[in-house]
Amino acid sequence: MPADLSAIRREFPILETRIHGRPLVYLDNAATTQKPTAVLDASRHYYEAVNANIHRGTHHLARAATEAHEKARGIVARHLHAGDPAEVIFTSGTTDSINLVANILPLSPGDEILISALEHHSNIVPWQMACERSGAVLRVIPCDEQGILDPVEFGNLLSPKTRVLALTWLSNSFGTINPVAAMIAAAKQVGAFTVIDAAQAIPHLEIDVQSLGADFLAFSGHKVYAPTGIGVLWGRLELLRTLPPWRGGGEMIKEVRFEGTTYNEPPFRYEAGTPNIEGAIALAAALEFVNRIGITEIHTHEAALIRQAAAALSTIPGIRLYGPEDRAGALSFNLTGIHHYDLGTLIDQMGVAVRTGHHCCQPLMARFGITGTVRASFAVYNTAEEVDALATAVEKAAAMLG
Repeated sequence: MPADLSAIRREFPILETRIHGRPLVYLDNAATTQKPTAVLDASRHYYEAVNANIHRGTHHLARAATEAHEKARGIVARHLHAGDPAEVIFTSGTTDSINLVANILPLSPGDEILISALEHHSNIVPWQMACERSGAVLRVIPCDEQGILDPVEFGNLLSPKTRVLALTWLSNSFGTINPVAAMIAAAKQVGAFTVIDAAQAIPHLEIDVQSLGADFLAFSGHKVYAPTGIGVLWGRLELLRTLPPWRGGGEMIKEVRFEGTTYNEPPFRYEAGTPNIEGAIALAAALEFVNRIGITEIHTHEAALIRQAAAALSTIPGIRLYGPEDRAGALSFNLTGIHHYDLGTLIDQMGVAVRTGHHCCQPLMARFGITGTVRASFAVYNTAEEVDALATAVEKAAAMLG
């Protein structure tokens, strides 16, 4: 575990909350993480000391806000091991980032877009809409009973018709870590664009976009201890320079005339309007918090908690765990004969916060013949004692509902 887990927990004021008279056990981190004081302070400082619009002002606050915003872009770029800060586009989150890509990539009738059975709706629906606009066809890589993608079927589906491979790195439902580097390399062999949903990977895994080889990578700040409403689309600079903008307005232009408009260079070409300045600054603070602890240490700690949770829950009669044994971030389960919503509601009464439902993965749930699961998901501040509290709560709820 991290060197001083108690000290880390003290950086998250919300963890002092009591729920129904019990200490909060927060295990809904795949939905959103809690925020450390460094992030809260960065947000407050911006509004108290720096608040101004950016890039076009000449007064002191405008210059200070611009400097802080672009410094944040540099911090994000370094965290991703990007080649240039201009490859970092600030968006409102993963959903916004994927929609941006789905709207600017050139697609034609008969092109194929390849996604997987593990995808979040945010990496399904934008591509369905792209198919409706372009006449492209959506193809899906199936998964097995462990929630692992079928490599043979992936090879069979990949063809010269494949124009886009859009793939989650880490499943938000089952915790499956996909072999994205190898799949990207295979897709490149047929000339496909590659888009990686890293919403769940960003808080748990080391990300090096240069070695990964993808064309685009998207994530949301609120999955990695930053506020909601801020996210990133990373894209290869040489590719971004050739693609058109998506939204029009201020900032994304060099010159506007009624006869025509000249577009700005990346990243500003894709950042129309006033951005979430405070969000970008707070996101940078969140990534600095992660790097202070170390992403490898965080992953090791969380992996131990998930193994402990899986072992403890497996002793409860009627339990069904979903996903592979080497899952990361999240652990999904059900109890035979008990609806996931009822189970989650009773667990909440015992102070344990988990997520119930389809987790925005309805096609994946349908693949397993269920409507949803209970999902416990983990972060750096979770403890072995909280895993014990989860197992105890599930066991008590099972006895009450059984």
